Amino acid sequence: MTDRVKRLREISVSTQPSISMERARLFTEAYKKWEGTVSVPEMRALALRYFMENRSLYIERGELIVGEKGERPQAAPTFPELCCHTVEDLKIINDREKISFTSTPEQREWHAREIIPYWEKRSIRHRILSEMTEEWHNAYNAGIFTEFMEQRGPGHTVGSDKIYNKGFGDYKKDIAKAIAELDFYSDPDAYRRLEQLRAMDIACDAIITLGRRYAELARKMAEVETDPEWRQDLLTIAENCSVVPEHAPRTFHQALQMYWFVHLCVTTELNPWDSYSPGRLDQHLYPFYRRDTETGILDDEKALELLECLWVKFNNQPAPPKVGVTLKESGTYTDFANINTGGIAPDGSDGVNPVSYLILDCMDEMKLLQPSSNVQISRKTPNKFLLRACEIAAKGWGQPAFYNTEAIITELLNAGKSLEDARKGGTSGCVETGAFGNEAYILTGYFNLPKILELTLYNGYDHYTGKTIGLQLGNPEDFKSY
Repeated sequence: MTDRVKRLREISVSTQPSISMERARLFTEAYKKWEGTVSVPEMRALALRYFMENRSLYIERGELIVGEKGERPQAAPTFPELCCHTVEDLKIINDREKISFTSTPEQREWHAREIIPYWEKRSIRHRILSEMTEEWHNAYNAGIFTEFMEQRGPGHTVGSDKIYNKGFGDYKKDIAKAIAELDFYSDPDAYRRLEQLRAMDIACDAIITLGRRYAELARKMAEVETDPEWRQDLLTIAENCSVVPEHAPRTFHQALQMYWFVHLCVTTELNPWDSYSPGRLDQHLYPFYRRDTETGILDDEKALELLECLWVKFNNQPAPPKVGVTLKESGTYTDFANINTGGIAPDGSDGVNPVSYLILDCMDEMKLLQPSSNVQISRKTPNKFLLRACEIAAKGWGQPAFYNTEAIITELLNAGKSLEDARKGGTSGCVETGAFGNEAYILTGYFNLPKILELTLYNGYDHYTGKTIGLQLGNPEDFKSY
């Protein structure tokens, strides 16, 4: 591990998680400015662009990959349009013994004054819960299920190889072509499609703006920097951010930065906890690694350092704060980004490549809580790769996890995926399988089966809420069968 990475890692692991109010402030300003004048997709995209135009930027000395969700590492934004926190929520997560997210009394007062009045009756969570039946609320309040998608948006498996082949300037051209081809005379969905396409175009502008702003900041920092090594790094950052995300990445370094900008924008636009995962990262990065090593601009030492800088970025992003019982009882901290390494390539060949081994070395040296790192083991996996993964796991710090590639493929085929998509698939979250780049992966698995047993044992009566909400089956001592 280089001195650079040691320093960045120490900042990441020693920084206290905190609540960032910046996203809530800027998104609220955007909604107050445009809500009701544009479609819902366009409103969401305009809010994202407004945020990227006005948000704080952060470059830590020594960084090679830039971008944070908040104003600094370990700062977690809130998403009031999705789920508006109460002041009590913020106090609980500030004071809880399990991993706390700090906020100041002044921040909570501001939240009560500026955010809650606007969002408490507008949030998606409020709208959903207000439509549910009394029976549903009784079950929810009793803890029969503890959470569902009202606290987040889907987004587990959107990561794929698409972002490495085109820049967002290219996607804007594709969008313009799709708009020009809309048939408003015979297609009843044309106007709905137009709204979505316009929103996609605005979202492209948002991420392009982020890259351009970082390029400008890095150049300005380089102009006044006296350390020649750090000055050169800043100029490299500026060059990379002038290319990505507007254009397709050309180097290994740019490919990593491209992914990270996309990761930030996906997780900023609408909270996908848990989790936005990059898909088959080793396979996506390998063409850039091969090209750069062949031309002599990259070696394994530098490639490993760049990967470790990306690992620090993952670890800098705590999960967004929850509400309700999840907030009180869960110590959940990670954002559950899941790295799939190894497995099988889309053509059915062995998917292990030199980047796969570098990622194993990165796991071994970094030993971070995030990202969640796993290896896919197939019948074609080389013994060398398997043994190296076992060597790391034997050290006892919990990573990598091991998954059977053939089982993943079978599960995805049974779910109706094509063979190629199933081979591209893998694990995400904690833990599910999905076809990366081809589905949002909407899940909700928070059903409390022991609670059903408890209600049955007490003839349907719930001691937590004081209500009878289950089936009244009598005294279990009188049951004739189970």
